[in-house]
Amino acid sequence: MMSSGIVCVVPALNAEPTLASVVTGLRASLPAGTFIIVVDDGSRDDTYGVAQCADAAMRFPRNRGKGAALRAGFAAALDHGAQVVLAADADGQHDPAYAPALVAALETADLAIGARARQGSDMPVGRRLTNALSAVAVGRCIGRRVADAQCGFRAARADVVAAIKPGSDRYEFETEFLILAARRGYRVAFVPVPTRYGAAVPSQFRAVRDSARIIGTLWRYGAGTVA
Repeated sequence: MMSSGIVCVVPALNAEPTLASVVTGLRASLPAGTFIIVVDDGSRDDTYGVAQCADAAMRFPRNRGKGAALRAGFAAALDHGAQVVLAADADGQHDPAYAPALVAALETADLAIGARARQGSDMPVGRRLTNALSAVAVGRCIGRRVADAQCGFRAARADVVAAIKPGSDRYEFETEFLILAARRGYRVAFVPVPTRYGAAVPSQFRAVRDSARIIGTLWRYGAGTVA
């Protein structure tokens, strides 16, 4: 089967109930030949067993963090010869039907990020607040409006993935990736995507701990530090 040039990276932690539907949904939505890589970030359930439905599966023996999982998956995607790398969470919060819109946005952008609706959605109130505040803060860091700084549903050209090397290992990885990409002049697009919290397993995002890490990242780059 001829490759589509698209490689999907799915970081997964304790996602046994939802992972298969995410992989199936991505396969159904994206062109034939799309390659899907699942990175099991030290799950305690049978996530790795379910991950065998993907084209490739990697497993960390212990939890290292979402950023570390994405870094490993991105490296594998580049080794596979990806032209486009698409990331999607394994917990069911991202609707795979919107993956083609993220890829299509790369016709005029280098990085396309899902922009989740905050008002009129089932996003938890606390997440709405942190999402809105982080978008404003990242916007100040990069000098442009940001619709959603934290969404893990995103696509990027392979050259961007190869060039941008965040040092973070956990949820702040995605915020740092956006800041670095924008500061280096890559074009960023925001694509409206729905939230599906009711259909997902509980998020692994921990409000206090992970928000603190994101705030630390914003402070570093807001203070003028550029990697």
